[in-house]
Amino acid sequence: MTLEKFDTGAAHPARRYNYWLGGKDNFAADRESGDLLAKSYPAARIAARANRAFLQRAVGHLAREVGIRQFLDIGTGLPTADNTHEVAQRIAPQSRIVYVDNDPMVMAHARALLTSAPEGETRYLEEDLRDPERILSSLEILDLTQPVGLILVAVIHFLPSQEQATGIVRTLLDALPAGSHLVMTCATTDFLTPELKANWDESLRTGRSDVHPRGRAEFAQFFTGLELIDPGIVALSEWRPDPAADENPAPVDASLFGAVARKPVG
Repeated sequence: MTLEKFDTGAAHPARRYNYWLGGKDNFAADRESGDLLAKSYPAARIAARANRAFLQRAVGHLAREVGIRQFLDIGTGLPTADNTHEVAQRIAPQSRIVYVDNDPMVMAHARALLTSAPEGETRYLEEDLRDPERILSSLEILDLTQPVGLILVAVIHFLPSQEQATGIVRTLLDALPAGSHLVMTCATTDFLTPELKANWDESLRTGRSDVHPRGRAEFAQFFTGLELIDPGIVALSEWRPDPAADENPAPVDASLFGAVARKPVG
C-alpha cells in the first residue's frame, strides 16, 4: 500500500519491499529509499523475509486448520514466492482470493504472474486501503455470508493516524461474517535498542521513512472484540515458527508485531 500514484521517481513501499527481498521489479528511487532505511535499521531485509514467512504460516493455518476458503489480501505488494493464493490453493484448490493494491505496477505484475488453480479464483483490485467501502463494494467473487481471511500484512504502518487505521480495520471487519479471521503485522520499535529506536525516529522526522510503528497497546487496539489465536500478539517470528525454516530472526531483527484473530459470533 502506498499514498502516491504510480511514479518511478518516487519510492514505493511495495517496490522497496521487492528490492529488500532480492527482486528486480524496482527503480532507482526504491533502491535509494531502501538503502537509506537499511542504514537506520540494518535488519530491514531480514524483517522483510520474516514478514513474508509469517504471511505464509498464517495463511497455511487458516486454510489447513480453520478451513477458510476465501481471502482478502490488502496491500499485497509485488508477487514473489508463495503468495497468498498459492499457499491457500495448495491446501484447498477451490480457494478464492482477492488481492488489493493501489500501485498500477503491482496490479500489472499480479495479473500477469498470479494464476489461480482451475478449481479456485483470484481477482485483483487497484484500490486504496484508505477507502475500505470502495474495496468492499468490489468483492464479487467472495461470499460475505461465509468466513473470510482478511490479510493486512505490513500495510497499516503506512497510515500515520492510529484513529484512521483502527477505523479502517473496523469497517472491513464489520462487513465480514462471524468466523472470519484477521491476519496482521505492523512495525514496532518496542524490540529495538535505544540507538536503533532513535535512528528510526530520526528517519521518520526527516522524511526518509514512511513507516509509522505502533507499540503493543496500539497494535492490540486492532483486535478489540476479536478472539486472538494462540500465541496471541508476539514478535512475528515467534508466531508459530517453523522449526525447519532456514531463518528464525530475533525480535530486534524482525521488529514487527504479528497476530491472527477470529471474529466471534454475536
